Amino acid sequence: MFVYICKMKKVEIEILENWFDLNYQKKIQGRRIVLKDILPLVGKLKQKFKIKTIGQSHLKNDIYSITIGNGTKKVLIWTQMHGNESTGTKALFDLFEFFTGKHKLSNIAESILKECTITCIPILNPDGAIAYTRVNAQNIDLNRDVIDKKAIESRILQEILKQLQPEYCFNMHDQRTIFSVGKENNPATISFLAPSVDKQRSLTEGRKRTMEVIVSMYELLQKIIPNQIGRYTDEFYPTATGDNFQKMGHNTILIESGHYKDDYLREKTRKYTFFSLLQGLNFIANNKEEANYEAYFKIPNNNKNYLDVILKDISYKNKKVDVGVLFEERLKDNKIFFIPKVDKIDNLSNFNANKIISNLSLSFSDEEKMNTWIENEFN
Repeated sequence: MFVYICKMKKVEIEILENWFDLNYQKKIQGRRIVLKDILPLVGKLKQKFKIKTIGQSHLKNDIYSITIGNGTKKVLIWTQMHGNESTGTKALFDLFEFFTGKHKLSNIAESILKECTITCIPILNPDGAIAYTRVNAQNIDLNRDVIDKKAIESRILQEILKQLQPEYCFNMHDQRTIFSVGKENNPATISFLAPSVDKQRSLTEGRKRTMEVIVSMYELLQKIIPNQIGRYTDEFYPTATGDNFQKMGHNTILIESGHYKDDYLREKTRKYTFFSLLQGLNFIANNKEEANYEAYFKIPNNNKNYLDVILKDISYKNKKVDVGVLFEERLKDNKIFFIPKVDKIDNLSNFNANKIISNLSLSFSDEEKMNTWIENEFN
């Protein structure tokens, strides 16, 4: 069956890309996705979905679960545990479109829903989504609250976990532009992680099963965005959600949606996040044989060698240097602005960037003047 999945990937990629370009959920776009954006879409989901209000956030915003499928393999997916990480939410609603429409890949949708029962929590942290912050309204990072459970949102997630007892979980996040992959330091558009269960990073059977799912997703994406897929560090975090869910016996796949060249709204990245989800679910539903978990370790590690802009050979305090710029995301008047700030002043020959600019006759005597010029130039 694993061979079948590999064959399917080779044959179906063009059809899948065509389906996405025509049918992705166009009513939610951009970096900031809040509860009011998805409520009309939740209300219009077809009969095959079961919608429940499973609780309220600290500021009394509703949190929903959306369930589809009738299979024995239980899967839990949640998005926007960090309020400012919305790519997974967009991809989730693209997945819902895939499950509801009739198309050339309907057989894949039908097989997944026959084998799996999939419960999704879009926007677990609705307060953080409104404020466009990583943390919730109590300034708690939900991804580090699995032990203390100080946040009501954390308790809601764990109550659903207890009720469902899922075999697999998908923990959806966004990662910063800084992450790169490989010798060329390409942007890490998608990164995966099979979380560790202890400091020794033990290879439990559950981690192996998680790695197998990730390998199937990686092999698909490598055919579409080669050398832009990374492996996130598997250092054990005692208070992290994924690490603890994995330790509890729920095979947890972490998907980190990152940068694609010039795609600051992450509309390209949402496609590859959707592809990852779909392929992961397809593997969970249809793989019947032992797969090659060891290939997980051949996925290149993430590095931090990517910047938004590099200015080459700038004169700074009478020396020739490269200047690395990163964009700070700021919420103002319900819009996200990308504010350029100097991040590095050095020889940056080992770095890559979304934009590299050479042959500038610029000279600066201090960093403040440099920042002022950069803000004016790139805003």
